Amino acid sequence: MLQCSFISKPMKTPKACFSTMAPSDFKSLVRRFYVLQSERVEAYKLFEEGHEAYLRTGPHYDFEHYKQLVHEITKAFCGISKEVLTIKQQLHQDFDRPDLSEHIDKLQIKEKEKLELTAKLQLTRQSAQDHPEDEDFQEKVREIKQEIIKNTAALSEILQDFKFDSEEPE
Repeated sequence: MLQCSFISKPMKTPKACFSTMAPSDFKSLVRRFYVLQSERVEAYKLFEEGHEAYLRTGPHYDFEHYKQLVHEITKAFCGISKEVLTIKQQLHQDFDRPDLSEHIDKLQIKEKEKLELTAKLQLTRQSAQDHPEDEDFQEKVREIKQEIIKNTAALSEILQDFKFDSEEPE
């Protein structure tokens, strides 16, 4: 469990951080992929909650606790990505499904972009909070939020393609 002093409830550490064995049959592999995506969504929620709590500690921010949260979230994302890449390799090599492997490649690129945008948004939100008189920061926050919305739509489309292709007969 992740525990952060910013968030009143304990946070589950995604299971991907601890599991190293990917399933060996096709349907289980696809199900595991979806579980990992759910864990990623949960990690983003925890990251956002932690950042909101961090902002509430301003103007003398509690950076040490926030840094620990970032470390734990990074570890979780790393574990998830590592297992997703193992699944990608299995789909391609063991099940001769390069189409699904390609969807995962696209997904990983978009997930990386989303994480970068999220970090950028958090930094910009802090700047906006520290300089409420500067409308440029507020505008930048709105722009980054729009980029995240577009990124999320692209992720949804990739997942839809993966779902469609994974359900058709091999």
